[in-house]
Amino acid sequence: MATNRTFTMIKPDAVANGHIGNILAMITNAGFKIVSLKLTQLTTADAQKFYDVHAARPFYGELVEFMSRGPILAAILEKDNAVEDFRTLIGATNPADAAEGTIRKAYATSIGENAVHGSDSDENAAIEGAFHFAGRENF
Repeated sequence: MATNRTFTMIKPDAVANGHIGNILAMITNAGFKIVSLKLTQLTTADAQKFYDVHAARPFYGELVEFMSRGPILAAILEKDNAVEDFRTLIGATNPADAAEGTIRKAYATSIGENAVHGSDSDENAAIEGAFHFAGRENF
């Protein structure tokens, strides 16, 4: 059964390039309600833990370095069919392959610096949201 919440991060590249407002507008215009939101920065240890699922992959070190290099905007979003609909909104990992009108088509600069993270399952959305937000930070 699908849940109605998903997790996202606006990544350091998009934050540094001043795209927070435009990305949030795309999210809310697509019908998502923001239920938790904060600007924060991952430490190297935080990024290692968050991306532990990729630890054996060759890009892991680069990913950890990138995600801890500057602030991120973390958010929990709510909407019917949230995970699937948000994955559609963000577009393909490679911005060259992303559909017009998607966040990554508009704001990603490369496969590695792809502007935004979106949970890939209901289970991961719950885990990732809990990683970034305490219970009192969820509305």
